[in-house]
Amino acid sequence: MGVSTFKGGVHPYDGKELAMDKAIVDLRPEGLMVYPLSQHIGAPAKALVGKGDRVLMGQKIAEAAGFISAPVISSVSGTVKSIEKKLTVGGSMVESIVVENDQEYETIPGFGEKRDYTKLSKEEIVQIVKDAGIVGLGGAGFPTSVKLCPKNPEKIDFFLANAVECEPYLTSDYRDMLEMPEKLIGGLKIVLSLFPNAKGKICIEDNKPEAIRILTELTKNEERIEVISLRTRYPQGGERQLIYAVTGRKINFSILPADAGVLVNNTDTLIAVFEAVCESKPLVRRILTVTGDAVVRPGNFRVPLGTNYQQLIDAAGGFTEDPEKVISGGPMMGMSLFTLDVPVTKNSSSILAFKEDQVSKEPVTPCINCGRCAAACPTNLMPVMMMKAVLQKDIDRFKALYGTECIECGCCAYVCPAKRPLTQGFKEMKRRIKAELARKAETERKAEAEKKAEAEKKAEAEKKAEAEKKGGE
Repeated sequence: MGVSTFKGGVHPYDGKELAMDKAIVDLRPEGLMVYPLSQHIGAPAKALVGKGDRVLMGQKIAEAAGFISAPVISSVSGTVKSIEKKLTVGGSMVESIVVENDQEYETIPGFGEKRDYTKLSKEEIVQIVKDAGIVGLGGAGFPTSVKLCPKNPEKIDFFLANAVECEPYLTSDYRDMLEMPEKLIGGLKIVLSLFPNAKGKICIEDNKPEAIRILTELTKNEERIEVISLRTRYPQGGERQLIYAVTGRKINFSILPADAGVLVNNTDTLIAVFEAVCESKPLVRRILTVTGDAVVRPGNFRVPLGTNYQQLIDAAGGFTEDPEKVISGGPMMGMSLFTLDVPVTKNSSSILAFKEDQVSKEPVTPCINCGRCAAACPTNLMPVMMMKAVLQKDIDRFKALYGTECIECGCCAYVCPAKRPLTQGFKEMKRRIKAELARKAETERKAEAEKKAEAEKKAEAEKKAEAEKKGGE
């Protein structure tokens, strides 16, 4: 069974005391709401509305455009102002539906109606989750309905509720556990109903004793659910690290967790499942932590999807002074922002603002071959050798070093005394590999299409020649 932790990792200052005791506050934004059509892994959603259309809260405004895709739901009522490319947190311009919020929050019929999941079939539950637009809210954004349909559901023997929240400063999942533990347990019971052979494990790091106490008490009579206390270590919440710590099973890049008999969902994802299935509420909100030493009133906020980041900062009292660094997400895996004029999406988890940018002030020096990066790597890779391949632009060498197994957690860069941008280099190399694979696939597709066209042309010529021969006879 499990080992309660994993090899490697780091223990950064967690900064959670700034917001962990702040109850979740509901925010109702004003003005324009922006809904990118791509805020999940897979194909972008396809718009179902047009300019001038009136939409309601809970209405599907974009449908899934493939098996791995997810619909987009309006979080407010109002009028579609435009469908255009808008800037997103990742820095790219993404086709988006822009809605003028009318502040009425008029919902679709049936929104909020109670439902008994025990009276629903497995197929109905999965369809509800799909129609609700739920994706992994831990940051990955993988469509949850797809995850709930593995090839061999009878072979799933563990369903893990990832309540670790190991990223420093983030506290929204912790507040979920304190304020909505029944919904978390309810969501886990719903997904367990799909996998009769699975045991549910609510996995929490031991720096959250109150959450462990509450959930242990509430699940003491649940035969299929157990609360697991894990040692505090980053990145304990990484899917591979969590699975190994709890089950002792190892996952790599070439296989899915389901292939090892395990499925994992984030805390808020399971709460979203409960709200969709039992309360008829599609995914229209995110809970974000707004914190950092440059924020006047750090806290946790429940906000409609599509809300502008600036409104979240305003709700937290603004900045104490102009921050040198603002990050979307955690300090280890988040992305630096150059503007707050971006929308909250399903992938959003927090906004961090710091008076000083400690990273940029540290000079980068040559590698001293100390080996700290290798000791810290939770995937047992060799960051020193991988970085040499990055600098030499040697894709084959990078792949031979299993560089594609990198989970981009940032541990290597965190412990590096030379302050080398290791994780950044690995991300860039993985993007190159992905682009190379895409080009190769496109070349093969074109070659196959040309081969098919040539075969059809040849068959047509032979058919014509045969017809002419018969006509001559």
